[in-house]
Amino acid sequence: MTVSVLPASRTTRASADAAATAWALAARSGDPHAAEHFVRALHHDVLCYVVHLSGDPQSAHDLTQDTFARAFGSLHRFEGRASARTWLLSIARRAVADSFRYAAARPRLADTPDWQAAVERTQPRDLPGFDDGVVLLDLMAALPDERREAFVLTQIVGLSYEEAATFTGCPVGTVRSRVSRARAALERQLREAEAPAALAA
Repeated sequence: MTVSVLPASRTTRASADAAATAWALAARSGDPHAAEHFVRALHHDVLCYVVHLSGDPQSAHDLTQDTFARAFGSLHRFEGRASARTWLLSIARRAVADSFRYAAARPRLADTPDWQAAVERTQPRDLPGFDDGVVLLDLMAALPDERREAFVLTQIVGLSYEEAATFTGCPVGTVRSRVSRARAALERQLREAEAPAALAA
């Protein structure tokens, strides 16, 4: 999966947030068309966030569906005090955390083939942008959790630093620092990954 790392402009994002929040409130009142617009407007953001937060592209679609299922189950309590996107991302965060807890509690079988790795090896590798997406996921996975989350929220999902600070419950300066360190680490890793290829050429 490839994702853009360029956030939308603040004006565009604010307009999209207002629309998504209005659709969520209308969906709460039972409007099926509003519910569909709500899902379409925020599905990509939730999927990107879940992929990078969980580090598991294979389960990202299931976690995204779980997020929306939870959201519709508690939509009657949504009052629009925060944007629907921020509210939905907090639900996604809990869904990922719950999936980690479930995986940790599940018994593991020993001396069996790694079926997930086998399935991944059979996936097509020649799709446009596939390799770039894999490299991005690998580099992101190497970041500490809090830096990866701050980077994803601000640089991929497109939250402002202030929104990300509210969402994660830490000061704006901390979010800025985490994003800066994540960006520096990713740039360093990219340079290190490209160095052997440059020498070979």
